[in-house]
Amino acid sequence: MRKTWFITGANSGLGFEMTQQLLADGQKVIATARRPEALEQLRQDHSAQLDIIPLDLTEPDSIASSIEEAFVRHQRIDVIVSNAGYGLFGAAEELTRAQIDRQIATNLAGSIHLIRAALPFLRQQGGGRIMQVSSEGGQIAYPGFSLYHATKWGIEGFVESVAQEVAPFGIDFIIAEPGPTGTNFGTNLDRAKPLAAYEETPAGAIRRGIGDGGFEIKGDAARTVAAMISAARSDTPPLRLTLGSTAYASISQALRARSKALEPQREVAHSADRQVR
Repeated sequence: MRKTWFITGANSGLGFEMTQQLLADGQKVIATARRPEALEQLRQDHSAQLDIIPLDLTEPDSIASSIEEAFVRHQRIDVIVSNAGYGLFGAAEELTRAQIDRQIATNLAGSIHLIRAALPFLRQQGGGRIMQVSSEGGQIAYPGFSLYHATKWGIEGFVESVAQEVAPFGIDFIIAEPGPTGTNFGTNLDRAKPLAAYEETPAGAIRRGIGDGGFEIKGDAARTVAAMISAARSDTPPLRLTLGSTAYASISQALRARSKALEPQREVAHSADRQVR
């Protein structure tokens, strides 16, 4: 069945790969990007299926107007993919205020504004689906990515709450959590100016690994996107979609560790309850 998809960050990475796969399958795609000219070749190749709308996630007014324009043009949008974002690397002490503000404005506040802008239209059309692209970093944390994790953990909490609010309107969510994947994530990584004090710390080791290409990237972008599309087409998709063996292993390990850590606290937790006589 032909659907209409709205994708942010469609000019690169997973967003670009998803746009290509959907167009090849005959779907209609509303592709958004801060630099829409990067999608010009796709427009020429798929003029009947592809609509391109400028959108800057750091500008709430731009988000609202782009969403409204998309619904006015196409009447109905079946799947909204909140994909745009980037990584910020550096120990918390190394980051500048400007880097912190931009990371939060793009990855967290931008995604929140996008979802909020879309909800009235989805509600009025009787339902729809929103896929929020997070990462394994929405459930685990590496040293040196504290602000990136703050945005991903934050958007996952936001989505989990909103999903309960709008379920009666036929609106549901998928949180996609890919592990390290062969995209341009590393190329677009914003890096803080290093402090010598962190050179021999875990953050320093991660920094060296990023620099010398020492990290193994198992995830395949095409297969990752195919799995995301398949989930978005499912009648009963999972709320969280873990993608890639690295993400599965790391998230599973983190969940087991948290469960184990809770056991000694059980009695303390119950003793904190107010006793009713």
